[in-house]
Amino acid sequence: MDFNIKSGQPERRHTDCLILPVFESGKSPIINTKLDKSCREALTNILKLGDTSGKVGQNLLLHNIPGINSDRVLLVGCGKESEFNDKIFREVIQKMAISLNNTGVREAVCYLTEAPLKDYDNAWKIQQAVMITVSSRYKFEQFKSNLDKSRNPRQELKKITWIINNPRETGKAEQAIKIGLALCAGLQIIKDLANTPPNVCHPDYLAKFALKLAKSYKAISAAVLERKDLQALKMGALLSVGQGSAQPPKLITLEYRGAAKSQAPLVFVGKGITFDTGGNSLKSPSGMIGMKFDMCGAATVLGIIKFAAELNLPLNIVGVIAAAENMPGGSASRPDDIVTTMSGLTVEILNTDAEGRLVLCDALTYCERFKPEVVIDMATLTGACVVALGNFHSGLFTNYQPLANDLLNAGIVSGDKCWQLPLTDEYHRLLDSNVADLANVAGPEGGSIVAACYLSRFTKNYHWAHLDIAGTACRYTGKDRGATGQPLPLIAEYLLNKCK
Repeated sequence: MDFNIKSGQPERRHTDCLILPVFESGKSPIINTKLDKSCREALTNILKLGDTSGKVGQNLLLHNIPGINSDRVLLVGCGKESEFNDKIFREVIQKMAISLNNTGVREAVCYLTEAPLKDYDNAWKIQQAVMITVSSRYKFEQFKSNLDKSRNPRQELKKITWIINNPRETGKAEQAIKIGLALCAGLQIIKDLANTPPNVCHPDYLAKFALKLAKSYKAISAAVLERKDLQALKMGALLSVGQGSAQPPKLITLEYRGAAKSQAPLVFVGKGITFDTGGNSLKSPSGMIGMKFDMCGAATVLGIIKFAAELNLPLNIVGVIAAAENMPGGSASRPDDIVTTMSGLTVEILNTDAEGRLVLCDALTYCERFKPEVVIDMATLTGACVVALGNFHSGLFTNYQPLANDLLNAGIVSGDKCWQLPLTDEYHRLLDSNVADLANVAGPEGGSIVAACYLSRFTKNYHWAHLDIAGTACRYTGKDRGATGQPLPLIAEYLLNKCK
């Protein structure tokens, strides 16, 4: 889909569809201007009839309005002017995109970015609008044998022109389009990988994908550590998770170099459990549905690298993916096993279904060699985080408060929000073991916090944050089942702020 920026009066626009905002008051920052005079108050009279009240989610498609050089006019409800905020703006764009996708409109001119929004400029609105519009068309149909061919591709939406009043902001607006499209490229990778079935997307598949991505950009290099390499590094925790599977575990690294070698890298670590049966601590059959999404953290790492390369960000970024398949069987690890991690700490495995922290702890130790500025890990780690925060916030844990502040702020601006939880000593003591340095689980209380406390034991040599994305990265069941692409928008905003 193509996007561009223009300024000027709506009545002069030759287009398939003119998109205008309408508030519940019946007012519109666009209609209540020269446009209303051009169409002899036709739009105002339509609003007075009450076919649309201007509420959020109410869209009205009109045809052949006199005095307007557009085949259609789409009136998009924006709610109350006093309550119009960033959340409603995103919802309005989503509703608009869905409406256009269900018509024969091929190109449109959109004035929604001219709706007044406190604290956010046109560049922010356009970046969000591009991302949401493209994402609204996402479908995962690679494994469908009978696709619906009834829709003519020539009738699909091909182009949107976003209108801004101030031509001097054109440069910023065009850059916002580039950022939005780079985000969409990263989101596409994340969603496609996470939605791919686990009999196809296994550790080797992730490794080959990373190597292919590296070949696409000069600034990216990739390497894959195999089982023998992990053994040489004494990654006993990562190896223990993968030992029950026919698919060997792997540690995948990607390096994006966009700055001088002297600049310390930002390191992102992803949990890459391509399927989680729970191992010998076997899940119930219903509990296994959706466990192909247990590698969303790994997919996000690949999406981050793609985003950075698309924009040539002036940063050094390293991605580390701990990939394994957690399966039961005679060779799988057992409850009561003790393993030695790369750090030298010993871990008593009390539950093989708490495998994410086992693969991550060795990956986090491995990160020390990059001498990072910060390390951020992302993992669908605990069901407890879903219980605590639902699907609306990722759980945030850190040993460095300035990093937490940066991520919290990035979450607010991007709409991909996180919520900080504690890492205090009371929770750490729950991991005490009488036969090893620590256990991999404790009781049922504070499960997401205890998991983060476990990870923090391996991050004492650098600034670190952990994002528990179990509730935000995917929807496990229902009609919306699939990957969301989160937390890429949050991380993208964080990276853009680092560039500034």
